[in-house]
Amino acid sequence: MHHPLQCECGRLKGYVTLTGSETHGVCYCRDCQAYTHVLGKAREVLDEMGGTEVVGVRPGNVTFTQGREVLTCLSLTESGLLRWYAECCSTPIGNTPRNFKMSFVGLVHTCLRNSEQPLDASFGLVNMRANLKYAKGRPAPMRLGTITGVVRFAVSLVLARCSGAYRNTPFFDAAGTSIVTPRVLSRRELGRVMNAV
Repeated sequence: MHHPLQCECGRLKGYVTLTGSETHGVCYCRDCQAYTHVLGKAREVLDEMGGTEVVGVRPGNVTFTQGREVLTCLSLTESGLLRWYAECCSTPIGNTPRNFKMSFVGLVHTCLRNSEQPLDASFGLVNMRANLKYAKGRPAPMRLGTITGVVRFAVSLVLARCSGAYRNTPFFDAAGTSIVTPRVLSRRELGRVMNAV
């Protein structure tokens, strides 16, 4: 079973293969908030408390069927996450670690929206919330769900590392180099978006 994935303008399209191992959460960290401001998408992405709804999957479960040439990425800092988006319409796609051996991508809900398959139907209800101290309000903590999600994530990383499945990714080449060179924000740019947060 698949869940469709596409950018806002439809130039980048693909799907997520559902395995039942996905995690569905909300992240309130300042970096995720800053990322949306860099792209000019804060209103579309962030909830009323500054959270970004994210679905965590293995990169190998993401397939791009059209428009891969518009997939690009940025990083807030030299060592930060790679934050992938469609350069055609600045739709956030997902976040990956810089090391492809950490086999994980957090797909931003904006690329997963569609009228035929709601997120909850494909990925289950939101069951974890992270970085609550940066929320603009007091979201209810989900301690059990967050602990379960972290454990599931850790097990998935170990299994991908041991099996070599981490090599199956649309975001990196066979040598582990990102398919595009990330744009790293300057100190001035980073300061400006952090102030917006």
